[in-house]
Amino acid sequence: MEIFDLLLHFEEHLENIVTHFGPYIYAILFFIIFAETGFVVTPFLPGDSLLFVVGTLAGGGYLNIWIIYFLLLIAAIAGNTLNYWLGHHIGHRVFAKKNSKIFNKAHLEKTREFFEKHGGKTIILSRFLPVVRSFAPFVAGMGSMNYKSFQLYNIAGGFLWVTSLTFAGYFFGGLEIVKNNFEYAVILIIVLSLIPAIIEYLKHLNAPKKAKSVEEATYSDIQKTFKEEHLKE
Repeated sequence: MEIFDLLLHFEEHLENIVTHFGPYIYAILFFIIFAETGFVVTPFLPGDSLLFVVGTLAGGGYLNIWIIYFLLLIAAIAGNTLNYWLGHHIGHRVFAKKNSKIFNKAHLEKTREFFEKHGGKTIILSRFLPVVRSFAPFVAGMGSMNYKSFQLYNIAGGFLWVTSLTFAGYFFGGLEIVKNNFEYAVILIIVLSLIPAIIEYLKHLNAPKKAKSVEEATYSDIQKTFKEEHLKE
C-alpha cells in the first residue's frame, strides 16, 4: 500500500524530499552524475534519465535550473577527467585479474571497438550511451590518448549531454499539461528510462557466446587501437 501511495502522490513526496534535504539535494545530484561518469565500476547509476528528470523538476519549480545545470555540467566534465586518469594509472591492472560482474572486460572491448570505429569522437558519442559512457574515458586513459584532445572532446560531449537532456526536461516540465499531471509525467519518464537497460540485459542473456569471445581482449589491443588511430600522446 505504501508503494501505491508513493506513486499516486509522487509530487507531494517529492516536495517533501526536496524540503528535507534542502540545498543538499544539489550536492547529492552532483555526486550521482560525477560517480556515474567518474568511476568505471558504477555504470549502473542513472545518467540520461536523471538529467531529464532533474530538468523536469526544475521546470516544475522544485530546483533552480541554472544552479543545477552548471553543477551537473561540472560533474560530468570532472567525472570523465577522473575516469581518464584512473584508466591511465591503474588500467593495466584490470587484465591481471579475472573478469567480474562489477568490472566486465566485455564492456572494455565494446568501448575499444567504438574508438576503432569513431576515433576521438567516441568521447562525445559515448555520453549518450549507457555503460559505454562510463568506460570510454577509462579506456582513453588506458590507451594514453592525448590529454588535450581528450579534454576537448570531454568538454564538448559534456556540454551537449547535460545541456540537451536537462533543458529538454526543463521545457517539458514547464508545459501546462505536465504541471497539472506532474507526478504521472515523472513516473512515465522513470519507466521509459528503464527500457534501454532492460533491452541491454535481454541482449546479454541472448548472446552468451558472443560476450565470452569479447572478453578475450587484452591490454595490448587497447594500446594498439589508440596507436593506429593516432590518438596516443
